[in-house]
Amino acid sequence: MLALLLAALIGVATPQPATITASDGVQLACSIVEPDGTPPSGGWPAVILFHGLGGSHTDMEPIATGALAPAGYVSLECDARGTGASGGQFGLDGPRENQDAQDLYTWLAARPEVSDTEIGALGISLGGGAVWNATAAGVPFKAIVPVITWTNLQSALAPEGVAKTELVALLAALTPASRWDPDLLAASETLAQGTVTPAAAAAAAARSPLAQLPSISVPTLLVQGRHDFLFDIDQAETAYRELAGPKELYLGDVGHVPAPNPPAETPTYLGLAVKWFDKYLKGSGSAGTGVQLAHDPWDGKLTSFAGLPSTKRVTVSLPGTTRIGPSGKVVRGARITGGPHETFGDSTLTVHYSGMKNWDHLVAVLSANGIPTAISTGACALTGTSGVAQIHFMNESVRVPAGAKFVVTLAATSGNAPVYATGVAAGASVTVGRETLALSVLKRAVSK
Repeated sequence: MLALLLAALIGVATPQPATITASDGVQLACSIVEPDGTPPSGGWPAVILFHGLGGSHTDMEPIATGALAPAGYVSLECDARGTGASGGQFGLDGPRENQDAQDLYTWLAARPEVSDTEIGALGISLGGGAVWNATAAGVPFKAIVPVITWTNLQSALAPEGVAKTELVALLAALTPASRWDPDLLAASETLAQGTVTPAAAAAAAARSPLAQLPSISVPTLLVQGRHDFLFDIDQAETAYRELAGPKELYLGDVGHVPAPNPPAETPTYLGLAVKWFDKYLKGSGSAGTGVQLAHDPWDGKLTSFAGLPSTKRVTVSLPGTTRIGPSGKVVRGARITGGPHETFGDSTLTVHYSGMKNWDHLVAVLSANGIPTAISTGACALTGTSGVAQIHFMNESVRVPAGAKFVVTLAATSGNAPVYATGVAAGASVTVGRETLALSVLKRAVSK
């Protein structure tokens, strides 16, 4: 995924290797990239770059050499603690990583060719979480760009209390178990098995900036994917609503599965990042304040909104009565008049059910004829033998052609959508009755 994001960048500056000793003595493997020429009075402005899970600092060097150095910025990029060539235990952007970010800031600010105050940060996925958490912990970045990441880790990994077991397992495998903090590893392993323990919830809360968002005034450019089953639009939209300082939100075809990550889009959002740093680190040029929605599929065009785009809700009834067992599924659909429709916002599915026997959760997948991947998915726990359940779909923005049939599939897992993989007990069963789909779409589709 990260390689696709950065494939369009070609740099001429040369990364220089560096080893930085964190305040607890752990060695961090890094590189530094500097612009050509003589530093300006007061030193060059700088950006600390944070890589994604399973990656290394070399993944971030194309941004340093291809985008930031030509614009006059020093870049520092390091292997996260417990990954790559860095020492220590992997802590998933926890308190120790926040101190590492402060240590990197201090090391960089002390260099004579670097400004000791005009330092920003950009991180992708795991690295975006590092940027958020370090900022919330008080690292004095002057501007930040968190990319395709989370603000609420629990709602990202286990929305409505149902773990995204397939994605959690894939993420956990990207770092060897021997390098994890043991307590964090135990929480991760239980989550991958479908159990949200108090320890896992506490670990997620400690790694989420959600509660601090209203007090964060650092100028923030948010970059999020339109179609990302790991960190959906809500993760960035919440920050856009809550942040106290200057902010802009870019939504594009970037992100985790099933995002296409077209290489041609990379210069667009990195160009916005450079403009953001120019405005808030150099004090030159201008930067946006609204929402930029890239078209889907990527066509080089953006539609701009002064704030979050307006949406409307379309409600359809999906009648029927179907009893299913552990491997069964209920598939119902309906055509929605008008269109094309472009999903955006929080869609829900209300389900009447009865006769529940050992069936502890329901998973819904929203799709449409002519769309090769699922539009969204969501899940909820079932507690009573009968009742009404509401499933919240992840906030995904996908264009659906006029006349296409929307389809909802209910089962124990998300099937071909690689999110929820934990089934129900042998012999479990449930009767699914009437369903109501409340679909949130843009008032006017922008993608062609």
